[in-house]
Amino acid sequence: MRDFTNRLKRLGLLKRIGLMQLWLGALGAILAFAQPAEAANPMELNFGLFGPKYDGRVAPCEAALGTISSQFQEKESTFWNSALTITGYGNIHETAFRPWQSDNIPRRYCSGNVQLSDTSVHAVHYSIIEDGGFAGFGQGVEWCVTGLDRNWAYNPACRAARP
Repeated sequence: MRDFTNRLKRLGLLKRIGLMQLWLGALGAILAFAQPAEAANPMELNFGLFGPKYDGRVAPCEAALGTISSQFQEKESTFWNSALTITGYGNIHETAFRPWQSDNIPRRYCSGNVQLSDTSVHAVHYSIIEDGGFAGFGQGVEWCVTGLDRNWAYNPACRAARP
């Protein structure tokens, strides 16, 4: 770059044109050969862009309890160095099903109580999500045990895990 400007100085062109005008001219030459933007052809317009087909088939509340137990034990031992496990469930009931518009991803919201290995009882709130599993395959479960949301993902008091 430096050699180019030095060569122009020796020829006396830099004094006549100016460096800024030189760069603008080079940019204009490059843009003159650029291809113009074109609209999509009819095959590209909406080809393969179909919306999700949610059927609303979400498992009942009891189907997620095994997943919650295993994920709770894994979270407590891996991240919090705790030996807590879920030993029992009680009062499991549905709190809402598709609480928003019908176009949203179907979810079943459930609540209940869990007894932990230290004999304490806490409330649990969770949702079962259609196509919410890993990479959109299978049903996913999002859950929160009140009082043990140590990273505050659903704070306050697991409110964000409820409808």
